Amino acid sequence: MKSFFYILFSIVISSNLYAQNSGSMFYSTEFKWKIQIPEGFEKVDHEEWARFQGKGEQALEKTVGQDVINQSKTIFVVKSGNFNYLETNYQPFDTKTDGSYEEANAFINDIVYKSFKENMPNTKVTNTRTKEKINNLLFYKNTFEIALPNGISMKMLMFSRLFGKKDFSVNIMFMDPEKGDEMLTAWKNSIFNN
Repeated sequence: MKSFFYILFSIVISSNLYAQNSGSMFYSTEFKWKIQIPEGFEKVDHEEWARFQGKGEQALEKTVGQDVINQSKTIFVVKSGNFNYLETNYQPFDTKTDGSYEEANAFINDIVYKSFKENMPNTKVTNTRTKEKINNLLFYKNTFEIALPNGISMKMLMFSRLFGKKDFSVNIMFMDPEKGDEMLTAWKNSIFNN
């Protein structure tokens, strides 16, 4: 259960560092990772991300019935419009104390799915769990598709893997499929020099 609280907030993160300008190359020295920020995307400021995070945190706490401990560090957050976000973060995860990373990932997937179902009544939520290689590195991939009663749909993709004792996550949330494709392409074309 402890591992749940250490990785739960890989989908809704506290602010720390934010992305560079739209269309620029972002490089993380910590993960030796570079990604081209899609054109037309803008950085998300601290206050906006804190509001977004707060809503997600409340929904998750309601689902699990207890406070969420957030130890994540935001690497960057960018958006296009009000409903298309690319966010990446990391947080500590030690398999010796936190248990199996694969089991923790499955647990997070289940809690997020349950949270969507409980907090968004009258919606159709589908969920798939797979693995995918990005730059020859294997990532866990959790996909959530949400169909709202008004005909609008939303999709969220969560990619994560361990780098040593750090749980690295990339989260793509969108309502505009074209923007979703741009973010997914940027992520899939990103490079890790490990």
